[in-house]
Amino acid sequence: MKINEVEAQVGITKKNIRFYEEQGLLAPRRNSENGYREYGPHEVEQLRQIKLMRKLGVSLEEIRKMQAGAWTVGDGMRRHLVSLEREKKNLEQSIQLCRSLSSREERLDALDAAALLEQMDRMEREGTTFLDKQVEDTKRRRYVAPVVAAALTVGLMAGLMILMIWAFTVDAEEAPPLPLAVILVAIPGVVIPGVLLALLQRVREIEKGEAEDAKKY
Repeated sequence: MKINEVEAQVGITKKNIRFYEEQGLLAPRRNSENGYREYGPHEVEQLRQIKLMRKLGVSLEEIRKMQAGAWTVGDGMRRHLVSLEREKKNLEQSIQLCRSLSSREERLDALDAAALLEQMDRMEREGTTFLDKQVEDTKRRRYVAPVVAAALTVGLMAGLMILMIWAFTVDAEEAPPLPLAVILVAIPGVVIPGVLLALLQRVREIEKGEAEDAKKY
């Protein structure tokens, strides 16, 4: 089974599958003739297990220990519950701080942000983790590069097609035979949907964010 089939069957992107291979969570065999990775039912089931654990927020290291048999599923879950309880406590402390601010009627420009940030820093030193949204502020920038690259490529290919059609019609005597002319015009036409498909896949990867999130563990 090829990676595209696995991606469709399990619902995990190729980028994530490669990442899990790099992390040693997945080890498909290679075809001795062409060197390509070959995935079987065992790898598909492993990826489903990894997907399940990651959707529950289990770290890669915890998954690795469960895969190796050093931990049972129960061992992993008991340890993961400790992390979830810690996150729950952090959330409760954040709620408490937000609740204390909900009674303050001053404008934002009159708020003593420095004092509150100092209080939050103190809480963080004591173990509290806040839901910092600053990382998401730059997420939109990740769309810019692929969209611009795709737009430039599509524009270039479309312009090339128009230029060739114009050249072949203006000087018909010097134009190549019709079958060759059709092939030449079709080449950039085939590139355009490929570029758009790659852009769609990249946007889905950015939205999903699983590969970037996995690197935190």
